[in-house]
Amino acid sequence: MFFEILKSAVIGIIQGITEWLPVSSTGHMILAEKILNLNVSPDFWNMFKVVIQFASILAVIVIYFHKLNPFSPKKTPVEKKQTYSLWGKVIVAIIPAGVSGVFLDDLVDNVLSSSLVIAATLIIYGIAFIWVERQGKKPKTNTLEELTYKTAFFIGLFQVLSLVPGTSRSGSTILGAIIVGCSRFVGTEFSFFMAVPVMFGASGLKLVKFLAKGAVINTTEWAVMITGFVVTFFVSVWAIKFLIGYIKKHDFKPFGIYRIILGIIVIIAVATNFLPM
Repeated sequence: MFFEILKSAVIGIIQGITEWLPVSSTGHMILAEKILNLNVSPDFWNMFKVVIQFASILAVIVIYFHKLNPFSPKKTPVEKKQTYSLWGKVIVAIIPAGVSGVFLDDLVDNVLSSSLVIAATLIIYGIAFIWVERQGKKPKTNTLEELTYKTAFFIGLFQVLSLVPGTSRSGSTILGAIIVGCSRFVGTEFSFFMAVPVMFGASGLKLVKFLAKGAVINTTEWAVMITGFVVTFFVSVWAIKFLIGYIKKHDFKPFGIYRIILGIIVIIAVATNFLPM
């Protein structure tokens, strides 16, 4: 049991970091699954990945609770109105991915969830980040209040791209936000907020499907799940705060370079039969 719990902690660290940094949690999780080989059933593994995603969402809610809470008694009427407006923009932004996900879910699971597709998207979006940063365009939207519903919708269109494994939900939305004229800070924070309903809905659906099967969770699996959840939560809190602090002084080029390197590693792993195609 000890080694399975240790593996769960490592996976929690990977999830907590890669869910929020624009480097693709999917690309890292397939490597983690292969290398660590957590000794659980396939159904539990799929459910476990969902549970630790909930931990990532919880981290956003805890950090930004006041900012996202329109009912806070500490807010002025103007601030409450701005919060409602922010949620309205989030809802508009998640519509494209929500609608597309319904129709593309099977295609993604059965056709696009391959190692080579993940490697390709890691590299392509890595190059895209470097290219966008080299343009050096001055952002037009520097605060969430300046973010329009139209801009929010366009950012949502970029989130549709994240349905392809390896793209990175945060990566596609941040990249899209920068392209449509948002500052790194606005794009990053808005990406965090978009994640709450999107990940909650997707993860909740998968969790319900797992529980509907009537699966029984044993003692080791409970320990694995609790450990993964707790570790993911605290690492997510760190990752979110790190990224917000990082972008105040730096750009996303290092993440682009990292994505390209990881994509090459995945290709090598496939070529050496370490990973399936």
